[in-house]
Amino acid sequence: MEIIVDDVNYKEEVLQSELPVLVDFWAAWCMPCLAIAPTVAQLAKEYKGRIKVCKINVDDAGVTAGKCQIQSIPTIAIYVKGVEVKRVIGGLPKAQLESLLKPYLDIKK
Repeated sequence: MEIIVDDVNYKEEVLQSELPVLVDFWAAWCMPCLAIAPTVAQLAKEYKGRIKVCKINVDDAGVTAGKCQIQSIPTIAIYVKGVEVKRVIGGLPKAQLESLLKPYLDIKK
């Protein structure tokens, strides 16, 4: 299950997470964002309990998007123990997203 993150709950859901976090920075008007949304949802389902998947709408969470220096969307970022460890920009197929995640699966505080 994906968690909707905004400027209020970003710290709690992403930075303080015990599980690694895949963050999908997106917007409703972004066609590549909408194209990868089903893949992101599928990863959330398949890796439930091993990673946390969060979605941040950059239009609704502008402060967070600014702090994270998001300049293009979709941007997928992976956080481990509150630190961004990986970032990719653009729509990627599921296999590539999974390969980005694999080194961070099953990491806990």
